[in-house]
Amino acid sequence: MNWILLVIAGLFEVAFATSLGKAKEATGIESTYWYIAFIVCLVISMSLLLKVTQHLPIGTAYAVWTGIGAVGTVLVGIFVFNEPATTLRIFFISTLIISIIGLKVVSH
Repeated sequence: MNWILLVIAGLFEVAFATSLGKAKEATGIESTYWYIAFIVCLVISMSLLLKVTQHLPIGTAYAVWTGIGAVGTVLVGIFVFNEPATTLRIFFISTLIISIIGLKVVSH
């Protein structure tokens, strides 16, 4: 269950980073809504991370959380914000995913 919560926390990290990107593009009240979404997603993500670190090693939990956030944010950047998807970028995202899976496998 803690691993599921950690993945959800990582997805909310992606959501708060995405909210910042959308707020930058928006104007007026729409921008305010995106900043509110940022705060809500940030609180949920951090709360879930806090909960899972009571049961999982902090180093592993934090690395997986940031890894999910990094991979997810790069993918959102590519698919939502039209950032370049170069071969090297995809290669390094892949190595990050492999590292996250490796941490899960070697954790107790």
